[in-house]
Amino acid sequence: MISQLFPSILENNYFDKFHDECGVFGIYSPDKVDTFSLVQFGLFALQHRGQEACGFSVLRDGFIISHKNEGLVLDFFRKISNSECYHGNAVIGHTRYSTEGGQSKKNIQPFFGEDSYGRSTISIVHNGNLVNAQYLRKKLESIGVNFISEYSDSEVILRLIQKYLLESDNSLEKAIQKTTIDIKGAYSVIVLMDNKMAAFRDPNGIRPLCYGMLNEKTYIFSSETCGIDSVGGFYVRDLFPGEIIIVDKKSIQFSTLTEKKNTRKRICSFEYVYFSRPDSLIENINVYEIREKSGEKLYEQHPVEADVVIGVPDSGVPASIGYSKASGIPFKPILVKNKYIGRSFIIPQQEMREKMVNLKLNPILYEIKGKRIVIIDDSIVRGTTSRRLVHILRKAGAKEIHFRSASPPIIGPCYLGVDTPSKKDLISYNHIDKKSIAKILNVDSLEFLSMDNFIDILGSTHYCFGCFTGNYPVKKNII
Repeated sequence: MISQLFPSILENNYFDKFHDECGVFGIYSPDKVDTFSLVQFGLFALQHRGQEACGFSVLRDGFIISHKNEGLVLDFFRKISNSECYHGNAVIGHTRYSTEGGQSKKNIQPFFGEDSYGRSTISIVHNGNLVNAQYLRKKLESIGVNFISEYSDSEVILRLIQKYLLESDNSLEKAIQKTTIDIKGAYSVIVLMDNKMAAFRDPNGIRPLCYGMLNEKTYIFSSETCGIDSVGGFYVRDLFPGEIIIVDKKSIQFSTLTEKKNTRKRICSFEYVYFSRPDSLIENINVYEIREKSGEKLYEQHPVEADVVIGVPDSGVPASIGYSKASGIPFKPILVKNKYIGRSFIIPQQEMREKMVNLKLNPILYEIKGKRIVIIDDSIVRGTTSRRLVHILRKAGAKEIHFRSASPPIIGPCYLGVDTPSKKDLISYNHIDKKSIAKILNVDSLEFLSMDNFIDILGSTHYCFGCFTGNYPVKKNII
């Protein structure tokens, strides 16, 4: 991920990638466990899904205790001195990248609700985006419901659940059922109460959510399987679209959301392109395998003679390995990534900001000079980073540069849990002709993975391809 780690440095480069909103994680056990360490490991495994802030809520002796702040996961947990106070029998956690509500501390999750004595009785974490959150918030405010966040669709979900708990004899399942009748959009949610935990997913299954077990009594919920792996658990399966799972000290219960018409499984296809870790399974499909097959298809689709294949670290590497396997052209890790550049780098001068690409990625000159190079990235969004990488390779003496995108052209923004540029900033929306984009990037040839090949690799059309086609499973601004 070239620019995801330092937004304050490479202004345009930061927006040259899509950013997923967040990762969610939860553990429920009938016995007291080291929930502090477990949620730390789980959130650290999901750090790639959000680097802006994080937080957690622990169920300890029947009470819910929350802690949250800005910053990366390990930095956040390192500052907590009284870790034993956060040992309990259940915990939920969240690592955040904002798509709604901005960067205010008031918008950091988890969100929690209190009783009349000021005790937390419910807490939630959410990955996704509601398209009718503003309408629902105004409706709730009109009947006297108070909100803490400046604007967060996640808090809207919480306040609706609280409202329906009061109307449903404190039945969490009924409250979730009624809530999901109201909300529209993408949502994978984990709810913690004083005696149980629930996880549920929208009827289209747009954002990922899976569950596993730490032992025969302890359940784990995570945005990706890498979160389950990080605590030594084993993956059971993904939650089905529209499924609710509720666990307590005695049992685990499975149910489905109230049936909605015209809903089909439509998980975000970009999870396989970029968002998810390569070692994760999404819908029981290996992410790394999809990325490697994308590289193989790219060569089959448009072969080219070259001396070396390189991948843009880190997400472009699996596709470049696949391209190398299919073509016989050797893959070499020529772009060396400096892994120690963090978000705290602040370079005020524009001239120095321009040089940050070289600090982040530096080529091995001997392997480039006079060579015909195929460079592969997971996608091309604005094209800013791609242009600068090509400039670096040209300066290093590359004879030819053939750029390949391991996904189809991105022509539309996402409003279902992903932070994306507007249409006017997407290079493929503004330039339909590949030759004109190749000219802008200053490359000898340019190819995108075709939609037909992408669908063939995924094995079905049961995905959201909105950013590639402009067709979304949920309409925007729906009431």
